[in-house]
Amino acid sequence: MAITAGLVKELREMTGAGMMDCKKALTETNGDIDAAIEYLRKNGQAKAEKKAGRIAAEGIVRTVVKDDKTAAIVEVNSETDFVAKNADFQAFVEAVAAQAAETDAADIDAFLAEAWKEDSSKTVKEALVEKIAVIGENLNIRRFEKVQTDGCVVSYIHGGGRIGVLIVADTDVVNDEIKTCLKNVAMQVAAMYPKYVSRAEVSQEYMDHEKEILLAQAKKENPEKPDNIIEKMIIGRLNKELKEICLLDQVYVQDSDLTVAKYVDKVAKENNANVTVKKFIRFETGEGLEKKVDDFAAEVAAQAGM
Repeated sequence: MAITAGLVKELREMTGAGMMDCKKALTETNGDIDAAIEYLRKNGQAKAEKKAGRIAAEGIVRTVVKDDKTAAIVEVNSETDFVAKNADFQAFVEAVAAQAAETDAADIDAFLAEAWKEDSSKTVKEALVEKIAVIGENLNIRRFEKVQTDGCVVSYIHGGGRIGVLIVADTDVVNDEIKTCLKNVAMQVAAMYPKYVSRAEVSQEYMDHEKEILLAQAKKENPEKPDNIIEKMIIGRLNKELKEICLLDQVYVQDSDLTVAKYVDKVAKENNANVTVKKFIRFETGEGLEKKVDDFAAEVAAQAGM
């Protein structure tokens, strides 16, 4: 069967694969377009496997919020920042985020195994594999989280997708002022990287560990001071640390006269509302992956005797 330019164009539009790949697939399958699609999928799988060993530490974070009650955040990685800015890649990440907002999956493996909502004939993982074949880099759907609330959830994306944040709050009023307030809190989380919402979340184990470290530091710096003075110094230093790692205790970046807790209370009172920040989720692209690269490089260097 003659392989026409129109047939190649049709296959290319259906699969997103390169022109020469489409022509080869049609030649190998004697012009059978369904068989050619399957050929390209299988070929894409082979390409993806070859790329799977390459570290994907770039990429973007995306969020989806539905009706102020349900939201999802995802991180999808690429090998290069160039691909992270690619419109095709970004559209794929948007689709992954939309999938996450609908999923019932409890973990990433279950998420990858479920049917791809844009084409239920394939799984999320198969859709990822096909995208790897089209884009030509290793890609990785690294993590997702979905939240649901009776109150309000808002999202914030910083730096074009470098950082994404979800804020979940209990509130009996949901209006533009409350949502703006929560978005400002999300911006605080993006900028100041708290570890906890409030001191109530800080474990006793963490507190004891920090006290031990602070005690050692204080005794080394002030060997002549009595234990009761050292104890007061430790309490002061621990409180300072808690103000840095607990979101509600942090100084509000847009008004240094307020803490985040006081800012939220102020807006709540202005709107005759009761607002409590219950949870935040912060994804930063490549978070932790750079260390893995460094560890691998160090291991190689050690083996080489460098």
